[in-house]
Amino acid sequence: MEAGMVNSAPALVRFSGIQKTYDGEHLVVKNLDLDIRKGEFITLLGPSGSGKTTTLMMLAGFEVPTRGEIYLAERPIKNVPPHKRDIGMVFQNYALFPHLTIAENIAFPLSVRNTSKAETQERVSAALRMIKMETLAQRRPGQLSGGQQQRVALARALVFNPQLVLMDEPLGALDKRLREQMQLEIKQLHETMGITVVYVTHDQSEALTMSDRIAVFNDGIVQQIDRPDALYEHPVNSFVAHFIGENNVLDGTVETVDKDYCRVALAGGGIVTARAVNVSGAGASTSLSVRPERIAIIPDGTSSDAPNRLPARVQNTIYLGDHALAVLDVAGNAEFMVKLQPGAHHGFTPGEGVFITFRPEDCLALDPA
Repeated sequence: MEAGMVNSAPALVRFSGIQKTYDGEHLVVKNLDLDIRKGEFITLLGPSGSGKTTTLMMLAGFEVPTRGEIYLAERPIKNVPPHKRDIGMVFQNYALFPHLTIAENIAFPLSVRNTSKAETQERVSAALRMIKMETLAQRRPGQLSGGQQQRVALARALVFNPQLVLMDEPLGALDKRLREQMQLEIKQLHETMGITVVYVTHDQSEALTMSDRIAVFNDGIVQQIDRPDALYEHPVNSFVAHFIGENNVLDGTVETVDKDYCRVALAGGGIVTARAVNVSGAGASTSLSVRPERIAIIPDGTSSDAPNRLPARVQNTIYLGDHALAVLDVAGNAEFMVKLQPGAHHGFTPGEGVFITFRPEDCLALDPA
């Protein structure tokens, strides 16, 4: 979905001043204000304990906010029970009824809504076609693979045409190949049906692949919410930079700030110029963020005119098929990674001294990690 299309859509869900505590002392979710637009695929991303799943459970109705209000289609729903919220749910453990056939599992949400027999049969048939399982309608969940069971759970969540679908780590139990296939299938269904999806995961690559927008959670707070490419290219703090994609960190002290750039003395030696994204001024500590693919390795003796030229020592090289990584020791960071083209990893030996260089615009000066 195009960003412009998402931006023009009205908010379907609104979290307003939401707080959640279980013990009366520690806030699991802290003053959450978040709008979810009609038709968008938004992912709540963060480590365990960051508040993302609690946020999803409050929207589903399985948890109640301690403070604040949640609105669905402009209607407050804090006191509305889950079964009256018109929300579909997909969980990691499928939650299928083992004694019912696939068709009966998919039909269950329609039966509790007193849908007529003819309409139920029509909708179940359409749902089975959607997940390409028409021939398996009379099987039971125990006779299906994990991927097939997750497709059934997805069909069951969509069969009653909910205005909103919530997915809590739905692909976590699948192997890598099947997980990647299901990511594309879910995204295609989202785009075809125009449904609004709120997706919870701790897998940043999954979030980058599927989402229109990502809300990055940490310690009960949304650190940043934006398009996947904007989060990767323009993180607002060290947590987001480190959590989204591969990232190298160099600690240092800001010497001078000149408009959008600053000069930084590295704790491990050396001076670099970086974009001043989140620094408090000269004399302040900072953590620099540099992506592995934005760095070049240059041989010893290369012209010293190269920007941000730093000495490095090769620790190891890692072959990953479509690319390789050089692991270097740079300014005290012994796990500094540089992305290499296929075959280039044969050109380095452990212990070898080299130099690296990167452009100032590719180096972000952020808050201390």
